[in-house]
Amino acid sequence: MIEFKSEYLSAGGNKHPAAADWDATSGLLAYGTENNVALWRPLNDKCCGVHALLRGHTDKVNSVKFYPLSDGQRSIILSGSVDHTVRVWRALATSCVGFEELETLISHSSSINCLAAASDTCLFASGSADATVKIWKPQFSDGNKHCELVQTIQTNPRFFPLALALTELGVSGGLMLAVAGTRGFVQIHIAERGGEFSLQATLAGHEGWVRSLAVVQKNGKPDDDILLASASQDKYIRLWRIREGGKLPELVSSKLNSLESVGITLSNKTYYLEASGLTYELTFEALLLGHEDWIYTVSWQTDGKCLRLLSASADNSLAFWEPEPISGIWVCTTRLGEVSAQKGSTTATGSTGGFWIGLWSSSGENVVSLGRTGSWRLWTHDKALGRWVQGIGISGHTKPLTDVAWAKDGTYLLSTGSDQTTRLHAEWKRKSMSSWHELARPQIHGYDLNCLDSLGQSQFISGADEKLLRVFDEPRATADLLYSLCGVRSPAGQEMPDAADIPVLGLSNKVVEQAESQLRPDGSGEDEQEFSDPVLTTSGRPYDTNRPPLEDRLARHTLWPEREKLYGHGHEISAVACSHDGTMVVTGCKASSIDHAVIRLYTTKDWREVKPSLTVHSLTVTCLRFSKDDHYLLSVGRDRQWVVFERKNPRSDVYKVKQKNPKGHHRMILSASWAPPEAGLVFATAGRDKAVNIWSITPEGTERVKTLTTSSPVTAIDIFPKCVNDTMIIAIGTENTDVSLYLLGLRTFDIQKFYSLDDQLRPSKSITRLAWRPPLADFNADQDFGEENENPGLQLAIASEDGSLRIFSIRGYSQAESR
Repeated sequence: MIEFKSEYLSAGGNKHPAAADWDATSGLLAYGTENNVALWRPLNDKCCGVHALLRGHTDKVNSVKFYPLSDGQRSIILSGSVDHTVRVWRALATSCVGFEELETLISHSSSINCLAAASDTCLFASGSADATVKIWKPQFSDGNKHCELVQTIQTNPRFFPLALALTELGVSGGLMLAVAGTRGFVQIHIAERGGEFSLQATLAGHEGWVRSLAVVQKNGKPDDDILLASASQDKYIRLWRIREGGKLPELVSSKLNSLESVGITLSNKTYYLEASGLTYELTFEALLLGHEDWIYTVSWQTDGKCLRLLSASADNSLAFWEPEPISGIWVCTTRLGEVSAQKGSTTATGSTGGFWIGLWSSSGENVVSLGRTGSWRLWTHDKALGRWVQGIGISGHTKPLTDVAWAKDGTYLLSTGSDQTTRLHAEWKRKSMSSWHELARPQIHGYDLNCLDSLGQSQFISGADEKLLRVFDEPRATADLLYSLCGVRSPAGQEMPDAADIPVLGLSNKVVEQAESQLRPDGSGEDEQEFSDPVLTTSGRPYDTNRPPLEDRLARHTLWPEREKLYGHGHEISAVACSHDGTMVVTGCKASSIDHAVIRLYTTKDWREVKPSLTVHSLTVTCLRFSKDDHYLLSVGRDRQWVVFERKNPRSDVYKVKQKNPKGHHRMILSASWAPPEAGLVFATAGRDKAVNIWSITPEGTERVKTLTTSSPVTAIDIFPKCVNDTMIIAIGTENTDVSLYLLGLRTFDIQKFYSLDDQLRPSKSITRLAWRPPLADFNADQDFGEENENPGLQLAIASEDGSLRIFSIRGYSQAESR
């Protein structure tokens, strides 16, 4: 049986404050990525990154929460989505993704924004944009898989809940639920054990939306005071103390009076809460000032002795807050993150920067944060150095992927998408381990990127909505990094620029030469920031070539300089292809008439456009492919036709029509691929008519030799470039996320073997591109791909509209069943 082994999963996190949680028991971090839930172990020494994606939601995931269980029980994940549902997932060892979906809760009438659960409460809560909070009672024991809706709380006055906090209220056994959202207050609801929640207090003070709530008991004992933290868009954090009866300590009262001088409205008002016959006092504890922009999340950490609060803000910083031992005043003890050079660029003025999420590990020695680029950063406290050190995190696209392309020699993979970035992924090899990582971000653009292709080992070309194409050269910094981490050697004797950067308000990556000295003109070397802006310039060299670059470097210092711009098209670029010998580039654009549906050719020697353009199609050209020897060019389009062009002379730049079929499919054609040369002049086309047609060109004409039918429109196909055991392998991706392998006889084109990717391993949205990795030097086309004799050359990259990039290795080929 053929097995797909996942080699690499890349998926950026959703920019929502509640979209992640780190389980203290298992060490597993779950976060929302588009409409999937990604699973990652940040403290895994192998640095394997995301190891599974849970598919089920039909829209973006806004909230993720681990349901607390006693030791020995299987982990439970709760996820809430824009699709109005809450899904319950349970760990399952026999599942290929490690979890199974237990239940889908359909009760809310709008997007789920937040979830809350706490140990010993036997409840969890969900908050939605329908202005309600719903209380659920799960039954996960004795084989039950049911969650019962026990209460619906309508917010009054009406607001959308954005944050929830649930905890047990002291020795009374009562429960406290804090609710906050699109108003500047926090509502406190109290319930008896087994009873319903009722509103008992409204905490005023914030002057903006409240984005996060966190609650903690210092020593974890029932009689301890409870601290509630609320973080707001007004740039402040407010702390509230809940204690059973008694008198408020004088120290707290004196702090409140001293804070009046700040000029912010504070209140000494005491709120009284009742539960199970006991009275609790809720008072304002402290106001934490220090962030310069919206605060998205707060999170508590306690080891029984020290109580710390972590806050994540749009000002590009994480802050650690602790009370001073003597005075008890809360102060910021540590700040992590970035120093922004663009003063005045805040969330209020349209910026989307900063950190959206900050989370503690169970030990308090590690923290992770999600940034504006969808990447996760990891910090670890180094006791020997006495400071926090950044470790290897993970990254990925944050919007749909539109194209992927391997380097011509298969050493790395390029991906691009609607998040306006192009990323380079490669395998980091060290000793007996290896893992895939993003090693460079060659292009950070201002337009959505639609397509790209590799021009040899050290160049690529991309097309975007800006109606032109851009060619990029590999810089020396990236070449050194690929050699150090992956063993990839750059072409001998090739001159490379040192690095690149983007000028302010520019779109073109400009060459930056290596500075000979970092000293000031007077040679002092001091006050370096005044001499060189660290954000807008780069040294051109990796900080550390012994590990993958960290996110702050990826986002600034791994750009590739731009060599050329290719003009000519009148609309957004839709397709691009490069010849295998690197001498020709062919492009197409979106079109609704024959005037714009032209195919333009360029020579890479002098980047001259070859005239005349190829005018055959009447609508958008969707895919362009060169044959292995570059003698033929295949084009397909939305006008349902395919065209094969031929050049008479290998040295000629001119292609002319050899064969065409105006009705190659019943509906638009979306993808095409050439078969290996051993199969003859054979190619495949795929379209929205749910069919893949195999065509053979002979001296007598063109013949359709095989049709493969699917259950939904085919959006991507790719044929492995070599024959394996006298078969050709064609990968097919569809609109409903199916990924299938067909093994066809080399001469008869009969289906010899067939396999479909497991439902749990498939993307959750339409497949946009499939790309086989070019066979490596040690590829053997005659060997079987059994578990004991794996061929490293059979790897498939999958791009999807769900924003994920996946690389699978094919195993067990020799054991595949015939169909």
